Amino acid sequence: MDIYLFRDLSRLHKTGNFSQAADLSNLSQSAFSRRIRSLESWIGVTLVDRSRQPVRLTAAGLQMLEAGQQALDRIEQERSQILEAQSLPDKYVVTFGAQHSIGWRFYPAWLQGFEESFGPILSRLRADDLPNCMRDLKNGDVDFVIAYESRHVRYNGPAAELARGKVEDANALTIGYDSLIPVSKPQSDGTPLFSFSADGIEMPFLRFGEDAPIARHLESLFNSEGLGDRLRIVYENSMAGALRIRARDGMGVAWLPRSLVAPDMKAGILVQTGAPDWEVPLEIRLFRHKPHSNRVTRSIWSFLEKRHCLGATVDA
Repeated sequence: MDIYLFRDLSRLHKTGNFSQAADLSNLSQSAFSRRIRSLESWIGVTLVDRSRQPVRLTAAGLQMLEAGQQALDRIEQERSQILEAQSLPDKYVVTFGAQHSIGWRFYPAWLQGFEESFGPILSRLRADDLPNCMRDLKNGDVDFVIAYESRHVRYNGPAAELARGKVEDANALTIGYDSLIPVSKPQSDGTPLFSFSADGIEMPFLRFGEDAPIARHLESLFNSEGLGDRLRIVYENSMAGALRIRARDGMGVAWLPRSLVAPDMKAGILVQTGAPDWEVPLEIRLFRHKPHSNRVTRSIWSFLEKRHCLGATVDA
């Protein structure tokens, strides 16, 4: 049984509204409703009176909420004590969460540069979709999250707000830069197979799925340049690596992180296409959730904060 279901029940109790509680949990309303029903199924009784608005917990729901909160508090307390006891440089494994496209090439290079300056650390990477990474950060399942942001898009989910904290707490730092660039398989003469040179011709488009947060960074460019009318979707995937494979096969144009396709461009497997100003600059940001920090992660953050003030970041 997922103990975090009791957090969902608590949010529903506070808001009296499934939609608002789902937003706080960074879930769709349907997914949130399924979680509440799964808790009711596990306990075997109705916990929520859905016959009125706002909804109310039943007597059994209030009883289980109190018990669940007490259990969660105890578990979090014990977990904090265990982590603090284990948070020695030679024992603690620092866990990073990152979007898949960041974990592919940027993260290994950044970690190597970090360890050359800071010293070696025990670490692991959990590559996942951004909402899942931020949820894990909030729950204390990862120590840091590395994510893309841009001038037009800042991640403002509930977990990100907690991670940012107050401005003076500096709970998000820029650790590097990248960009989304349009790429295509080249022709035999090295020019793009899909060049956008002829007006009115639709280009086959390999796009990120609508639910992929990285796709939001392209919306402003597409709107300002009217690219929506020039692109015909032929393939969709939330994974940049999957789009890269299709682009290399000559299936269409894809906007991909420069750090990801740099080796392909150097080898002549992919070339940049479209107008030069169709490149979308990205910041690579490191998030933490301060309440879940320990001596190791605080030391890492302090080091990165000082380096950030000196302007030391990694470019793609």
